[in-house]
Amino acid sequence: MAHRNTDIIPTVDGLAYGGDYNPEQWPREVWDEDIRLMHEAGVNLVSVNIFAWAGINPGPGRWDFEQLDAVMDLLAEGGIKADLATSTASPPPWFSQAHPETLPVNAEGLTLNSGARAEYCPNSPVFQEAVVEMASRLAERYANHPALAMWHVGNEYYRSCHCDDTAAAFRTWLQERHGDLDGLNHAWGTTFWSQTYSDWSQVLPPRICAETPNPGLVLDYRRFSSDALLNLFRSEAAAIEAHSPDKPITTNLMVTGNFSGLDYHRWGEHVTGPNRLVATDHYLIPEHDDDIPWPAQAAFGADASRGLAGGSPWLLMEQSSNSSAWRRGYFAKKPGDQLRHSLSYVARGSEGAMYFQWRASRYGAERYHSAMVPHGGTDSKVFREVKQFGAWLKTLAEIKGSTVASRAAVLLDFNSVWAANTPGQPSADMDTYPELRRWHAALWRRGVTTDLANPAWDLSGYEYVFAPHLYLLDDDAHLRAYVEGGGTLVVGPYSGIVDGNEHVHPGLPGALGDLMGVRVEEFVPIAEGAKAALDDGTEGRTWSEVAHAVDAEVVASFKDYPGTPAVFRRKVGRGEVWYLATRPADVDQFLARLGVVPDFPETAEHLELVRRTHADGRSYVFAINHGEEPAKVPVTGKNLLTGGLWTAARSLEPGDCAVIRET
Repeated sequence: MAHRNTDIIPTVDGLAYGGDYNPEQWPREVWDEDIRLMHEAGVNLVSVNIFAWAGINPGPGRWDFEQLDAVMDLLAEGGIKADLATSTASPPPWFSQAHPETLPVNAEGLTLNSGARAEYCPNSPVFQEAVVEMASRLAERYANHPALAMWHVGNEYYRSCHCDDTAAAFRTWLQERHGDLDGLNHAWGTTFWSQTYSDWSQVLPPRICAETPNPGLVLDYRRFSSDALLNLFRSEAAAIEAHSPDKPITTNLMVTGNFSGLDYHRWGEHVTGPNRLVATDHYLIPEHDDDIPWPAQAAFGADASRGLAGGSPWLLMEQSSNSSAWRRGYFAKKPGDQLRHSLSYVARGSEGAMYFQWRASRYGAERYHSAMVPHGGTDSKVFREVKQFGAWLKTLAEIKGSTVASRAAVLLDFNSVWAANTPGQPSADMDTYPELRRWHAALWRRGVTTDLANPAWDLSGYEYVFAPHLYLLDDDAHLRAYVEGGGTLVVGPYSGIVDGNEHVHPGLPGALGDLMGVRVEEFVPIAEGAKAALDDGTEGRTWSEVAHAVDAEVVASFKDYPGTPAVFRRKVGRGEVWYLATRPADVDQFLARLGVVPDFPETAEHLELVRRTHADGRSYVFAINHGEEPAKVPVTGKNLLTGGLWTAARSLEPGDCAVIRET
């Protein structure tokens, strides 16, 4: 569980603004120009040393901090703070050559050679020792440097491995989780297909095998891999704290698209609280590759980040000023897109906006990734908007430390996401994460600020809680308490089906049957692209069930096969629970039936309105018009972006933004 903290970067004045800065890619004379342009753009924080292991540690036992010393000194002289990284995300070729046992091995048993990045096994004792030494040396040297604002451990953790070191670490993790082999065999259901283990040496990571692997093995491996990377982060953080206990420590988590590779809720207690902060990277997916429009994508990334921070402020560590080089088919942001997207992150709790990267690289795999200073130079749309947003952030300094309150939550449990993707599922189309994003986008269109919350958290503060797909759930205790307390819970199909070991609960729909007053007889997956008509004029997609009301009201039924109820409602205590036996083809229709209204009255669909509030009651409404028509913003106060007064009768022009200090 996350720990609250509203002052996440104390030594940065106002809101943070800047990006990844890689001066090692440029001659010394460019550095002075960088500082000048940073001042022009309003930059006050840059991330340095992220991929500089080869420069600091050019060979076994060799250490050279001369260049990093010069960079840190230059930043300090220029009044710019540093988010100093440990550079451990990308070991150099000499290290891999000297320690080939640290290279990652994939499920097919192939060793992945050096030549890219993240070429390490998280479970290699040699690698673990090396990263701790690196973090310790850096912290000892720069703990009191005037440029230092915070520490940045690793970079975008995601690497897993299937080598022998991993197998040994996996067995240790399993022994801690399940105790003895009897516990493991029970958890994995190894009597199926005669998979019973009689010795720990037989237990391996899910390497390629003859047929469908054991789902319990696959699920536990996902948990283990997340924990292995968390332990790597924690070891570096501990090494830093030994020398630099007063500076915040973070790493950049990833909230782009459907990424769900790590259990970030489990990470939460280690990246929140005193001298910790949640920092995330969020990149837009081209709309030809995704069903969610860009403004809703930005909102989801921000709301997911705020959820990981437990409602506290967080920091957008990376975004793109224009195109992202690693997406299929490059794309370009239109004028104003960068400003609107960046402001949306700040509206939803970020304490500033950072980019990858400051200056576009002339070479390397990301040479065509956009930057604050693009290849087109400073006389460009991108840099003009970079400067404009920097000016905006200066006027918004007073919002630092304010928070966002949400009326609704979409439930996200990473273990459930993983379990729903284990082998042998009855449908290949019941992915969880895209469905969560689809519901979140519908709430965004309706003008409802929405958190991404774990089902085990206290949900009592929400008016609505949506569980579009909560496949894994041990029991209904938290959800029952929420509903009995007066909340409205909406549960999507194929939820509550399995327990924490991915064993199917007796009777369907398992853990939630009693709460919902519904009995499910069988699953009826719907073919890709097909729809199921309901008798209320709506449609379902992807999935249907033969379901029956035990103690629930039937609201709508399937017109054709299976011909049984499709939408149920049940009063429980002071609240109510809805169950959907299909995925709504149009989520907006269901939200209208539920009576969900915008946070602000009569809000146009294309107008994004979010309120940030200080503990003393001062509040600010962020207004962003993503549409092509003027939209009324029903608040009064001062527009901090322009300095002018704002009245409730005033409209915001298409593409414009306002941040109104309410009176």
